[in-house]
Amino acid sequence: MAVIEMGANHLREIASYCEYTLPTHGIITNCGKAHLEGFGSLEGVRKGKGELYDFLRAHNGTAFVMWDYDYLQSMSKDIATVVKYGTTDAADIVGQVKQSEPFLTVSFSKGVNIPALQTQLVGQYNLPNVLVAATAGKYFNVPDNKIRSAIENYTPSNSRSQLIEKNGNKFILDAYNANPTSMKAAIENFAGIQSNNKVLMLGGMAELGADSLQEHEAIVSLIKQFQWREVVLVGGDFLQFDHPFKKMANATEAAEWFKGQQFHDTYFLIKGSRSMQMEKVLQ
Repeated sequence: MAVIEMGANHLREIASYCEYTLPTHGIITNCGKAHLEGFGSLEGVRKGKGELYDFLRAHNGTAFVMWDYDYLQSMSKDIATVVKYGTTDAADIVGQVKQSEPFLTVSFSKGVNIPALQTQLVGQYNLPNVLVAATAGKYFNVPDNKIRSAIENYTPSNSRSQLIEKNGNKFILDAYNANPTSMKAAIENFAGIQSNNKVLMLGGMAELGADSLQEHEAIVSLIKQFQWREVVLVGGDFLQFDHPFKKMANATEAAEWFKGQQFHDTYFLIKGSRSMQMEKVLQ
């Protein structure tokens, strides 16, 4: 058995050069606005990732599908076995956000005997990740108590939704990657956090091709909808148009600015594409 998380071109060709088993089970977590420069459009992203579903469909495979997403319902049509997870009773495994501050707590109402699960993950946007982990575990007969223990004991690292407390401040460090979809989710989640002192430090989003400037402008428009103590936009196409927020050329410049401030009891969201290296702000 092999489980693949997303589609890849020419699975048979890849397998011919590798010792890996062809996938029998697969997960597409979502199809967001990532790598638009290569895929060309959101539809191109779905087509590229959908190659995994095409393979599973042709080989009587199994797909774990987030049933809240209409496009994944459509994309997974006619796959031999579809295991559904989501927030409504139409799914096989059902869970909801119980609370999300400071960490995400998930309550399950169907499919597993886990009343509540306390993660070490930041943000409501991590709910689908928790649900699919529980769903895969249940499908492969992992006992409920071990599913709960594994998820609760997972601690994010490598700049992936880390919550860091340092010098009297709190930082959500989510600087491993960024695209318009994940950036929007992170900003909206951060806006909902209860704090009077919130600072955004956002790096440019890479690999967006012809849509890049428009997508950066859309993020700025979203930022303007909320109240912040400070907003710092770093590099990329954030530098290519006028906006009322601080502009920094790169993460090194942003780090120097940060060191010169006297922040205390302040909450930060630090996010950007991998190429921006926004984790330098905290180094």
